[in-house]
Amino acid sequence: MEHTSNRVIQQLISEGSYLKPSKNTRVLAILDSLAHDSGLSQYELGRRLNLSGAMINQYLKQLQAEDLVEFLPVNGKSYRYVLTEAGEKRRRRMFSDYSSETIRLYTTVKDFVLDKLQDLCDRGKTRLALFGASETCEVVLSALKDSPFQVMLLLDSSMSKQGLIFHGHVVSAPHVLDHVDCDAVVITSFGRQDEIYEQIKPVADTRGFEIVRF
Repeated sequence: MEHTSNRVIQQLISEGSYLKPSKNTRVLAILDSLAHDSGLSQYELGRRLNLSGAMINQYLKQLQAEDLVEFLPVNGKSYRYVLTEAGEKRRRRMFSDYSSETIRLYTTVKDFVLDKLQDLCDRGKTRLALFGASETCEVVLSALKDSPFQVMLLLDSSMSKQGLIFHGHVVSAPHVLDHVDCDAVVITSFGRQDEIYEQIKPVADTRGFEIVRF
C-alpha cells in the first residue's frame, strides 16, 4: 500500500489546466516515490507520475549528480534508486515547503467561499442547503465551520451517495428540497454547476430560495 503523502504528490504531478507541476514538484514526486519503494523501475516511476521515460531518466541522472540518489546495480541491466542521506533531507524539506503552500492555497479557497456567501449573511439568509457531496463540498463545510451559517441539508443526485454520512451530514436526494426550508442552495460541485442549477431552479422559483454558484 502506497504511503499517503506519495499518493497526494502523485495526484499533484498529474497535468492540469491551471496548476501545472513545476520542476520542484516533479523532483519531490520522484524523491518521495523512491523513499517508499527504491525498487521502482524508471518505467514504473514514469507511469505513476505521468512523466515520460526520457524525463525520468534525466531527473534521476541529475539527482545522482547532486548526490541525492544512489544507483545500486541489481543486475547488468537494472538498478535500485536509493535516496542518500542528503536526498532524504531534501525530500523532507521539499515536502514541508509543499505542505505549507498547500495549506495557504486551501485557506485562500475557504476565504473565497466565505466572500462569495457574505451577501447572504449580510441579509440574514443563513440557512443553507449544499448540493454536491464532493471534494468541493468538504472545503465549503470547512469554511462554514464557526460561521453564522447553518447547513440544513446536504444533497446529491447520485443514488450511491444518498443515505451515507458525509462529514457529519446525511446525504439526501434532491426531492427533499420540497420539504425543508432553507434560504439558499449552494452548488458544491464545480464540474456540474450549470446542470445542477437547471435542475433545482424550478424548485427555487416555487419555494423562494436563492441559488449560489461559484
